[in-house]
Amino acid sequence: MKPSPQRPALPQAGFTLVEVMVGLTIGMLAAVVIMQVFSVFEAQKRTTTGTADAQTSGNIALYNIGRELQLAGYTLVANGEDNVADSAIECTTLTINGVADTPNRLSPVSIADGGIAGGSDTITIRYGNSNAGGIPTLIRGVGIPPAKDVTLSTNFGCNSGDTTLIVNGATCAMASASAVAGTTSLTLTDTTNATIDSNLSCLGNWNEVTYTANNGNLERDGVPSVAGIVNLQAQYGISATANSNPVTQWVDASGGTWGAPTVADRNRIKAIRIAVVARNSKTEPENVTTAALSAWQGGPVIDLSASDPNWQRYRYRVFETILPLRNVIWAKGTL
Repeated sequence: MKPSPQRPALPQAGFTLVEVMVGLTIGMLAAVVIMQVFSVFEAQKRTTTGTADAQTSGNIALYNIGRELQLAGYTLVANGEDNVADSAIECTTLTINGVADTPNRLSPVSIADGGIAGGSDTITIRYGNSNAGGIPTLIRGVGIPPAKDVTLSTNFGCNSGDTTLIVNGATCAMASASAVAGTTSLTLTDTTNATIDSNLSCLGNWNEVTYTANNGNLERDGVPSVAGIVNLQAQYGISATANSNPVTQWVDASGGTWGAPTVADRNRIKAIRIAVVARNSKTEPENVTTAALSAWQGGPVIDLSASDPNWQRYRYRVFETILPLRNVIWAKGTL
């Protein structure tokens, strides 16, 4: 009997357990390396984008403050070419709707110092928005009480609801215009300080705007307007005399002289120096800011530890600018 041929058994296919374990180990190592590279890249990206955001926030904050500082004193101070005998910012007494107030309410800009620890300063800017620029006119007649009408040389530029300013020597009075009739008649909410031959100006809507840094935001009248701003610093740029414009000295709004300046000193303020501190929102795993922050060379040291004990784990940018008070500068002839 002829024997039948037999095929040899095929070897088994697949991976051994050792090979599978080696493959898993290599895959896990590769995944760890990839995740570490991704983590480093993501951290660098967040640092870069956070720094860019801080730069944008700082520039926007300076722009917003600077835009309104350009208006400081508008309609309040007459141009020096107008040859006006009395200027509102020379007034030593002020009443608003018949109630006595501080004459510093007529200051185009005022600063409240944040303290020696470098707390955030507060800047208050005051201006009107009359299209006529607050041109003064003479009061020719005053109604007998209880009438509250005044007769003017002209009521050009006056509208119902405007804030009016009456200047008589060193005495100023602010009141609202409740009605405008004809070309020379105006009705006020209060005429206590209205006298014949004193100057009256219609200021338009009177604005008193306050900027400060609070809770990581630049606030305008208590409402957050720019995120990422942790501090605001400001100084007065003052001239030698009220009727000269070159800035000869920079001073903090503190102490007996500049914490509450007299009228004569207040009119020496010709410019404002501002610095805003913007913060990168990314928290670093360790301290990255080792030196104390300063608004400008020789300026106050800004202490952020009171509001955040981990302040050194953030990156900061300080933005500084100088803004002239152009309406005050143009009006030097009346001071």
